[in-house]
Amino acid sequence: MLAPDWKDYEILGTGDGLKLERWKDVFLLRPDPQAIWRATVDYSKFDVHARYERDRSGGGRWIVNKKMPDEWTISWREFEFYVRPTGFKHTGIFPEQAVNWSILSEIVSKRAEMGKPVKILNLFAYTGASTAVLAKKGAIVTHVDAAKGMVERASQNCALNNVPRENTRFIVDDCKKFVAREIRRGKKYDAVIMDPPSYGRGASGEVWRMEDDVFELVKSCVQTLEESPEFFLINSYTTGLQPQTIENLLKLALKGGSTCSYEVCLPTERDIALPCGASGLWRCE
Repeated sequence: MLAPDWKDYEILGTGDGLKLERWKDVFLLRPDPQAIWRATVDYSKFDVHARYERDRSGGGRWIVNKKMPDEWTISWREFEFYVRPTGFKHTGIFPEQAVNWSILSEIVSKRAEMGKPVKILNLFAYTGASTAVLAKKGAIVTHVDAAKGMVERASQNCALNNVPRENTRFIVDDCKKFVAREIRRGKKYDAVIMDPPSYGRGASGEVWRMEDDVFELVKSCVQTLEESPEFFLINSYTTGLQPQTIENLLKLALKGGSTCSYEVCLPTERDIALPCGASGLWRCE
């Protein structure tokens, strides 16, 4: 599944473990573990603003070649999102997720037109691009992430898009603990979105491992769903986790409905699709 409708973002070249990207008027060169082929372009011929270099400790840093803004915005369809390169090579936005924004916004829009807004629990929700898109389309989104800075950025992305405040609730919390409390409170949702990390450690030393913990979390989330839920989306960037594995999790945890899975990709030059993760989607129909 290729991310659709980007004009402010494009990949200009891939290979040798790198990808060359245009983020509106800013050009960045970043590592990409999937780009194992020989480079399709000569990177040295591009006057990039910055390139990200990894160091031996597993971290890295941006090498700035020419002046660039600390922060700017890019647009997708009628939406805008903040971009800000971080010390972990990320930029605050994952353009490939336009695949899922496009699919889910259609579902949400239809329900909103019927006067039945979809109540969504968005877990590991990061900087809130999906929250902004779906809340703007009429959904009521509870946005949960353990990182306060990411939740603040999500609120900013929603404000940038004039999302009605009553359509969002922002929670800084451990996702597993929050879901457990929602179950005890009897809180119900029409849909769940989750984008769990491969590995994480909570404030009290709790360890999260995708392979060990995600199925139990999915089953817990099912307990928060209304009798006739709308959808359940899982996205994963964990290397080696196949789309079919995510589909199996959904089939085992949810009854009825239909389930599909797919690679989430970005289009590049020479008709090459760059793999960026895997998603599985359960729907009520």
